[in-house]
Amino acid sequence: MSSDMMQMVEYLSKSRGIPTEDIIEAMKNSVRESAKKSAIRSYQNVEVNFNERTGSVTCFAKLAVVDQVLDPRLEISVQMARTQIPGAKKGDEISWKIDPAQLGRISAQNAQQYLNNALMELEKRHVLTRFQGQEGQLLTGTVSRVDRNGVYISFDKAEGLMPHKECIPGEKFDVNDPVTVLLKALNRDKPGPCLQVTRTSPLFVQRLFEREVSEISDGTVVIKGIAREPGYRTKIAVSTDEAKVDPIGACVGKRGMRVRTIISELGGMEKVDIIKWDPDLKVYVANALKPAELAQVEIDEKNNQLNVKVTDEMFSLSIGKKGQNSRLAARLLGWNINIDKYVPAAGPRELTMQEQIQQAVELFEQTLGVDEALAQALVGSGYHSVDGLREATLEDLQDVEGITPEVAERIFRFTHQ
Repeated sequence: MSSDMMQMVEYLSKSRGIPTEDIIEAMKNSVRESAKKSAIRSYQNVEVNFNERTGSVTCFAKLAVVDQVLDPRLEISVQMARTQIPGAKKGDEISWKIDPAQLGRISAQNAQQYLNNALMELEKRHVLTRFQGQEGQLLTGTVSRVDRNGVYISFDKAEGLMPHKECIPGEKFDVNDPVTVLLKALNRDKPGPCLQVTRTSPLFVQRLFEREVSEISDGTVVIKGIAREPGYRTKIAVSTDEAKVDPIGACVGKRGMRVRTIISELGGMEKVDIIKWDPDLKVYVANALKPAELAQVEIDEKNNQLNVKVTDEMFSLSIGKKGQNSRLAARLLGWNINIDKYVPAAGPRELTMQEQIQQAVELFEQTLGVDEALAQALVGSGYHSVDGLREATLEDLQDVEGITPEVAERIFRFTHQ
């Protein structure tokens, strides 16, 4: 039995990752509590010893030897005491050996329940200590089970829970599937697994880029912002101070291998837009709204809003499906983005033929000092400007209907002076 006890202690230590000394202390406490609350006879001051070499458990109660017992939890009669300690006398305090097996069935059940609870608490404490400070980091584990609460994941003697709302839309898991997640928080007080994990956080995508792109992990390329709608689209802005480094190319990788690996980890359906960050807000918003091309950007600092205008053919592209492109761009920049259609300023209107004729008539009246009838005659003969009249000879002007030789000569001299 003693050998079996030690084997059980070693098994619990290995399977649950709890130090053997903590397990032994929990076992001692469970026996102590059982002895204190036994329905057959309870004791107040109980001492439990565990022999780690043999695996044996001994239990003693501290009792005062008296002639008449008033409180059996603290006292023992002289006659009863001498059954274990022949020299016991009134006034002595003895260590009365207790056989745990004689404490009763209910007491044994209570001890077992106490031990189970203690082991669970020790296991939780060990896991919390192990993962302390790792919030926001990637973990890779194996799916242990799936139920209505979510996906349970095993991380080498630690368990995490990913609620269904923290899963990427559309993805399904089977038992033993490998899965990478982000440690969202540690569950210190509530029942359930100690690790709360997620795959929907924008930080999850950021950590994947840090893992796959060496230029990000060594600080050459910096992630300046990220916005995400899990399962659909992510926008990530990157920058670098190194003139010879293309931050977008570094993230995409040779033949797109790096970004394809990340997209595959995201389930294969999520689109990832990698854009170049720029200190100029107008350039930055233009990059963020690509592939749409912007016609105009106005910054309204008072309302923290960017008023963007695009041509009619770019309007739907800039907003995106169900407003996704503009919505993610706004989150990425931290500004409200208002997109309107661009209407070019109206240019000078082209004159009708009748308006051109009237304009020429009024010009001749003002510059040549002729009446309206003669001005109309000149226009009717094909002259519409003073420059046109300069091309005419004196004879050409004399041939105009209704013009006198004197007026023709005056016009000729005026246009050729």
